[in-house]
Amino acid sequence: MAMRTINKIKVARVYPYYVAKVEKKEHTEQELHKVIFWLTGHDETSFAKALADDLTFEDFFDSAPHMNPNRSLITGVICGVRVEEIDDRITREGRYLDKLVDELAKGKSMDKILRKP
Repeated sequence: MAMRTINKIKVARVYPYYVAKVEKKEHTEQELHKVIFWLTGHDETSFAKALADDLTFEDFFDSAPHMNPNRSLITGVICGVRVEEIDDRITREGRYLDKLVDELAKGKSMDKILRKP
């Protein structure tokens, strides 16, 4: 069975699911933005533009102002796959984001979510 890649999926299409996931667990959209901005270097303005421009995940990550160098500290399993073992760069970046959203929704402290060496 062919695996659908995240590369061509629109960020704006997935974003509402991220918001719903964290809000369902009593977290805020602002907290979600904090983890997205930590990962990508986006701010409110550039992130809003990325959503409005209907960027794919590939374009979103490729145009990110500054991918956080500490993102490689994100490890673990998501969707049955170890994120640190994903070869495709865009898929790995997407799974990093998924992992951060999951950790936020599960109530992990922001200090632990936003990895430091």
